[in-house]
Amino acid sequence: MKHYARPLSNLIGELSKLPGIGGKTAQRLAFHILSQDEKDVLALAEAILDAKKNMKYCSICGNLTDVDPCSICTDPARDQSIICVVESPRDVSAMERIREFQGLYHVLHGAISPMDGIGPEDINLKQLIIRLQKNDVKEVILATNPNIEGEATAMYTARLIKPAGIKVTRIAHGVPVGGDLEYADEITLSKAMEGRREL
Repeated sequence: MKHYARPLSNLIGELSKLPGIGGKTAQRLAFHILSQDEKDVLALAEAILDAKKNMKYCSICGNLTDVDPCSICTDPARDQSIICVVESPRDVSAMERIREFQGLYHVLHGAISPMDGIGPEDINLKQLIIRLQKNDVKEVILATNPNIEGEATAMYTARLIKPAGIKVTRIAHGVPVGGDLEYADEITLSKAMEGRREL
């Protein structure tokens, strides 16, 4: 990017660090940003800074929120006896899009992956067990991604929970194996939820 002026080159370089953004897309985004009115660019910059500064993890479920506890955990209309365990806050958004699940969530912030050096102690499992001990939970739905790491995490979590007498189910494989929940459409997620099975 030596043929670009330093400020433009820096902008392209920073944009290309975003996931899924290659060099050409970063260039297109940079040129688009430069073509916008200054107020629009400032609004984008302020939105990024505001999100970074004010978003945090819910102390109960681990989802991203601007208030603690989050609005899902404090919603009295939600079924407190069912917890859906997911890998990331993006998965909570995906599940909420189907508008059928009315229970609570627990975000693990990852999955067990020995190849990557991620063990059970590196994800938010301990907090889940503490939650289950403190609350009257009847069912835990394991909605980890249908890949090797997600399956390993689901099996490990099920082995931890089952001795407590809590029903443990796994979402059905309406979600394609190797896929991520955040990219699944509402119908696929809805079918996966309907076809969950006990482990």
